[in-house]
Amino acid sequence: MNKKLQVFVSSTYTDLIEERQAAVEAILDAGHIPAGMELFKAGNESQLQTIYKWIDESDVYMLILGGRYGSVESKSGKSYTQLEYEYAISKNIPIFSVVLSEPFLTKKINLLKLSDVMEQKAPDKYQTFKSLVMSKIVRMVDDCKDIQITIHSTLNEFINTYNLVGWIRNDNDSI
Repeated sequence: MNKKLQVFVSSTYTDLIEERQAAVEAILDAGHIPAGMELFKAGNESQLQTIYKWIDESDVYMLILGGRYGSVESKSGKSYTQLEYEYAISKNIPIFSVVLSEPFLTKKINLLKLSDVMEQKAPDKYQTFKSLVMSKIVRMVDDCKDIQITIHSTLNEFINTYNLVGWIRNDNDSI
């Protein structure tokens, strides 16, 4: 049986486009199904409900944490990324987080502007969220290749550790 896992990829967006692309490619290369915010735009309560529905339908939640906190949802005062992360925890969905190392962030700063890579508006909220993420098992990464390697090894580990529903192709012609 060839089970495919649906992996919800969560992160801030504009600062982690390359990293998200590397993650999506690795998930596909590993034979699984990526899901994430590329499919919709966060911005209001109904969008948050859509995000939660996608997380509910996913087998695994993956966080890519760079140096930004992200767009803040007005009611909670928390970033959409943090709300997604906390929701996945509350639903007992297997989570793995990759955190960009300081050297990785420094390389990004040298390529982009500091304000595009590091949190400027809500550094305290970012640090609080990062502390929450770091309190769990995380993988520190130094480049996009590390993200891809981490995805392959973690998804293989999750398949063997958790009893995940996943997706199985039905080749039964009678349906």
